[in-house]
Amino acid sequence: MLDTSKETDMASAARQRASAISKAGGIDKALADEVIDNIVDVSLSEGLVLGLLRQGVRKYFAIFGHGSTDLGEVLRIYDEEGVTRTINCRNEVEMAHAATALAWQYGETCAVVTSIGPGALQAMAGSLAAASNGVGVYHIYGDETTQGEGYNMQQIPKEQQGLFGQMGALMGQSYVLHTPGALRDCMRRGTACVHHPFKAGPFYVLLPLNTQPQQTRVNLETLPDRFTVPAIAAVDGSAYEDALDRIAAAKRPVIKAGGGTRGHDELVCRLAERIGAVVVQSPGSTGVLPDAHPQNMHVGGSKGSISGNYAMENADLLIAMGTRAVCQADCSGVGYPNAEAVININGDLSDLMHYANTVGLPGDISAVTSRLLDHIADSNSVDHAGKSDWLEACAAQKQAWSRFKAERVSAEPMADDAWGREVLAQPVAIKIAADHAKALNAAKFFDAGDVQANGFQVVEDDRTGDTYTETGASYMGFSVSALLASAVADEPRYGVAFTGDGSFMMNPQILIDGVEHGVKGMIVLFDNRRMAAITGLQQAQYGEEFRTNDQAAVDYVQLASSVTGVKAVFAGYDRKGLCAALDEAGRYDGLSLVHVPVYAGADPAGGMGAYGSWNVGNWVDDVQARYLKQKI
Repeated sequence: MLDTSKETDMASAARQRASAISKAGGIDKALADEVIDNIVDVSLSEGLVLGLLRQGVRKYFAIFGHGSTDLGEVLRIYDEEGVTRTINCRNEVEMAHAATALAWQYGETCAVVTSIGPGALQAMAGSLAAASNGVGVYHIYGDETTQGEGYNMQQIPKEQQGLFGQMGALMGQSYVLHTPGALRDCMRRGTACVHHPFKAGPFYVLLPLNTQPQQTRVNLETLPDRFTVPAIAAVDGSAYEDALDRIAAAKRPVIKAGGGTRGHDELVCRLAERIGAVVVQSPGSTGVLPDAHPQNMHVGGSKGSISGNYAMENADLLIAMGTRAVCQADCSGVGYPNAEAVININGDLSDLMHYANTVGLPGDISAVTSRLLDHIADSNSVDHAGKSDWLEACAAQKQAWSRFKAERVSAEPMADDAWGREVLAQPVAIKIAADHAKALNAAKFFDAGDVQANGFQVVEDDRTGDTYTETGASYMGFSVSALLASAVADEPRYGVAFTGDGSFMMNPQILIDGVEHGVKGMIVLFDNRRMAAITGLQQAQYGEEFRTNDQAAVDYVQLASSVTGVKAVFAGYDRKGLCAALDEAGRYDGLSLVHVPVYAGADPAGGMGAYGSWNVGNWVDDVQARYLKQKI
């Protein structure tokens, strides 16, 4: 028989603590005002919730199962007292993306809760987006019991301990709470991971089924606060002098602004303007310089742009800032064939020295760049006027890109075999939707695939934070799932998800969860009835496409309209129809979807093109041969 009196006592004590915390305005205030004891006897589940509260974690995306019932009961009590908020979801991948977006866009650290087994595996798969983009999120999974009484349902059926913990450790960092007394250490390691200033990532907390309800004694005042460190910069003056010498000697400097430069817009701009460098953006850093800034060469890399790739290919000095040199960003290592040297500004030491012939300046990007600018100001060696030929040559390439882009985004509807009629080209449709999002002051989220690639070539951002392109993992279904974050954020912003038909069907659960939790945002679904990015790659490499399309036509307006509360609109086949559909959807006070048929085919006008190299397929020998010739 269960000891129900003990359960009642524990629940009552938990409710009293939660009520006191709520009335005090937070756990720190409750401790300071002594309305709760600092040393408490709690279940491990409640201790974990209290530990996360100390770090400011109040929001949980959850799909409960038999592996998380005890934690769910604690969250029920704390939710009812207004301390936490639990958002029930319908797909673990979806909620992992939503949690990533909440932390990435709004800076609100949150937690994902699943049961043991398949749910944990799905959430872990979704956490790849957080890991790849340096976003800190807590992942809390049920785990097998510690008693070894035999297989637990849904554990990995292998005679080995802690397998889910091992998988989490491979993906990021993990902690198996085999012993309730280890809570403090778990929380200390957790915050150091999810709040890391340079390379945050997911932290996986494994909660064995039988340790969740076990009582433990905790000193709440010693549970760690959110991990914070002051901005740091290299102090060795000789490193700055070496960097200064390279800048002074360079005739064609380029700054590659990676995703780590987001939020450091001002310092990136100041450095570029002072030394006469042009800036090439990664897909994740659009807006670090205003789009029209004469030294903004737009994106560069395997897709890239005319101007961005020109700057990369002709630069004699690479200044890498906040970039991890992912294959598509630096053309699999062959994007800078004329670069003689590198200055790398990065907080992560492993990324800092990625290239050869590098002067590494470790630390916070703004702090390091400020010091570098001070050294430049104290020297007469850097002549901005001496870079005028370089800036003029790059400006001409930017004009060429602008003309090309204007042609592509003004193309007339094109005859499409799948649709059996003329439809809009994808760059045209994306530009119209992006302009509409800008008019709404909406955040834009891009899914993987052709929509993503054309998107980062088309968007015209003037600041970071207006576009979120999940190019780290290129996870299909991220953009629509990310909209859920706006329903949870303390200060929500209207969002527009740009998705393809394939990506949307990876996570259509947002239609239900969006209504359930009050999302106010728009899904723009660009439907070409194929995996166009891979079709294009197949055709470019082998001249043939293979198994990247289907014949199943889907009425997405009817599909979305079947969920009460979703406003679904068909965009028609031309500009006028799309603009009218976007206006109608944008006026809706809730979640809307716009279905946009778009062209897919061999006509080059159907896309924005590719301008770099990539070490895949039958390009491998050429790329690897050129890699050996690089000087960096």
